[in-house]
Parts: sequence; structure tokens; C-alpha cells
Amino acid sequence: MAPRSDLSRRAGLDPPEGDAPRIRDAPGPRRTESILAPAFRNVFAWPYRMALTGLYRAGFLPWHLTVLSLAANIVSGWLMVAGHYFVAGLLLIVAGLLDIFDGGVARLRGEASRAGAFLDSVLDRVSDVILFGALFWSLAGQGHRVSAALALTTLIVSLLVSHIRAEGEALGLSLTEGLMQRLERYVLLMVGLMLPGSLVWVLLVLAALGAVTVIQRAASAWGQMDRAAGRHAGRILPRQQE
Repeated sequence: MAPRSDLSRRAGLDPPEGDAPRIRDAPGPRRTESILAPAFRNVFAWPYRMALTGLYRAGFLPWHLTVLSLAANIVSGWLMVAGHYFVAGLLLIVAGLLDIFDGGVARLRGEASRAGAFLDSVLDRVSDVILFGALFWSLAGQGHRVSAALALTTLIVSLLVSHIRAEGEALGLSLTEGLMQRLERYVLLMVGLMLPGSLVWVLLVLAALGAVTVIQRAASAWGQMDRAAGRHAGRILPRQQE
């Protein structure tokens, strides 16, 4: 029977042993087809690898970052309800960075798994509900009906974007496209919370581009299923003619 420490390391419960990988060998940001992702991947690839290697050397595990990101989002949501929008926006920077790095640490440690991806996805949706739900509550309580409606619309649209991808992947489809994804939502929400007078316009952009992303993914899923059905029919037809 393997020692307990070995079992813990395999389960991702203990920090890694040995030398940390070189910065140039660390994985870069994941490729996604959104507005900001290409620029982020090109401009911040080296700082991303440096930070990732630092987190590895510090002994952080993927679930540490996931839980810390959720905690930061909860505090940020509470700050929104209390009306402290600027501080909530600052804390979102921390939450967003933790959310970016948890998957990278998992890949760097060789611990990327379906279970980890599932947990991360579920907690991402929980964070979305907390943030935009808290913003809706705060704005509605202040009588800002238009802004509150846009915050609620953004929440619904963001959940739809994720739900369409999940349903598509259950059918074997690949749905990674979309103008407005998680990175863009975080960045724009930070701007809206920290820049006075911009929140209603930011929420309008989030809701509109989120709706476009829903249409993009639904159209992509439909096209992939249509092509798959065509290939299937093409295989059956020659057999029927024999």
C-alpha cells in the first residue's frame, strides 16, 4: 500500500516536490475565440507564465485558487450590496486573476482532470449568480430600474452561454466561440464598477454582446449537428444502394 503522502500528492492535496519548471516551459493562457482573449494571450503570455511558475513554487494547488476566487467574488458581491462599487471592482481584479490561474496551475502540475474542470465550471456559474445577483439587488434597491434590468439580463444571458456550451459538449460538439465570454465579463464589470457613470453602459454592452454570443453558439451547434447528420446520411445511402 502506498504511503499516505503519495496518495495525497496523487489526489492533488499536497504541494509538488522537486524543482519548479522553467518559466518558458510553463503553459500559456488558453486559446478562446472571444474579443479580449487574443490580445491577452499575446501581450500577457510571459507575465502569465511568470506568475504561474511563482504560484507553483509557492505550493498553491488548483483548488486553493478556485476557492479563493469564489471567496473574493462573495465579498465583492457583499460590497456591491453595501454600495461600495469601487472597492468591489478592485476586489474583482483579484478574483479574476485567481480564476485565470487555477486551470493553469492544474495543467502545470499535471493534475488537469474532468472532475476539476467540472468543479471550476460550477463555481464559475455560482460566482456569476453572486456578482450579477448582488448588483441587481443593489441597483433595484436604489431605484435604478433600467440598470437593474440590464444586470438581471446579463446574468440570464451569461448562464445561457454556459448552458448552451454544456449541452453541446454533452452531444460531442465543440462550442468555444463567442464575443462575450468570462474574461470580457470580468474586465467590463470592473470598468463599470470603478468608473463613475459607466455602469449602465457597461451592462448594456454585456447584455447585448452576451445575446450575440448565445446566437453564435446556438448557430454553431446547429451547424455542427447538421453537418454530422449529413455525413451520417452519406454513409447510409451507399449501403442502401448496394
